[in-house]
Amino acid sequence: MMGKPLAAVVSVGLSKFGRIEGKYGRELFFDAFKEAIDGCPNLETRDIEALYVGQMSEFYEHQGHSGAIAANWTRLLPIPSIRTEGACASSGAAVALGVMSVHSGLCDVVMAGGIEKMTHQPTPFVTEALALASDFPFEQWNGLTFPGLYALMATAHMHEYGTTEEQLALVAVKNHGNAMFNPKAHLPKKITVDDVLSSRIIAWPLKLYDCSLITDGASCVILTKPELAKKYTDTPVYIIGFGQAADTIGLYERASLTSLAATKVASKKAYEMAGVSPKDIDVAEVHDCFTIAEIMAYEDLGFCEKGRGGKLIEDGETNIGGRIPVNTSGGLKAKGHPVGATGAAQICEIYYQLTGQAGKRQVEGAEIGLAHNIGGSGATGVVHILRRGD
Repeated sequence: MMGKPLAAVVSVGLSKFGRIEGKYGRELFFDAFKEAIDGCPNLETRDIEALYVGQMSEFYEHQGHSGAIAANWTRLLPIPSIRTEGACASSGAAVALGVMSVHSGLCDVVMAGGIEKMTHQPTPFVTEALALASDFPFEQWNGLTFPGLYALMATAHMHEYGTTEEQLALVAVKNHGNAMFNPKAHLPKKITVDDVLSSRIIAWPLKLYDCSLITDGASCVILTKPELAKKYTDTPVYIIGFGQAADTIGLYERASLTSLAATKVASKKAYEMAGVSPKDIDVAEVHDCFTIAEIMAYEDLGFCEKGRGGKLIEDGETNIGGRIPVNTSGGLKAKGHPVGATGAAQICEIYYQLTGQAGKRQVEGAEIGLAHNIGGSGATGVVHILRRGD
């Protein structure tokens, strides 16, 4: 099974990411769906046999049962449509379920995606809704929010490995620079290290520009059996490995604050299934909800030795043109983080890269890509490895 295609991505779609006025989340999902369908003219909507929709919270729009709503608004009724929830990894999990449905032989074609509409709510409300993905009695109750949780990881990493605020800032500078070439990005804005360091403190050492954006957006991925891929497109991308893992929801129960065990376990499964190693990855989308999260991901995914993540960004190795370009889309940091849509959106970027559709952010010669999606402070981890089709 090592390296054998599990499923083929034949088309993807994204809504615009950002502060989208006058649209419900279901309308954003339709925008992403339409782009995916329009990009696959040989596919009829009646070919789609199941729909998996990642969404984190009912809080934002006071609306649950989003699986059925998405099927209705995309005119896919009466196929089974299931909402998946894994905090910020909700649509990463949706894609994993889609892969399993296709690889099992139960379905020929499925759609996986995600949605979150967040910006119409005030920031304290959004902060509280996001905090539901942390431990209530021992973290929320004591006033910890996600900036605070990741600030604990950042200070631990700085203490153990000498990581600096300037290295954190370089992650933001890189990702905002990449977003300048992404027409779907929320905040395509050139910034400097000084801009990051002088922005207001959210939870030291994390400042405003160290934090991802509150964003509206939706994403869709169409999956089929590998042997059917050429029926729908001349440029399929194959998912050749994936892994998902869970960890304790509370930081206080973990052995280390400088590593996410769910990332390490999920990526090990994905690498083994794909028959590749970290050095084979040509481009990666990683979960940079905060700048420290990207630096930790470098290490947990095996792109560098433990404690060397800050040096990796400092040396420019994760820039476009570097050894392992990371977050060419702009990442959660600048493309935006509509939490339920993020995981599938990462798959979309890898698809663009492997099919040569990434424009000025294109990584030349990219053949193998990795998407890394995290839920909460690391209680859920999902990793997919994709390969360009022949």
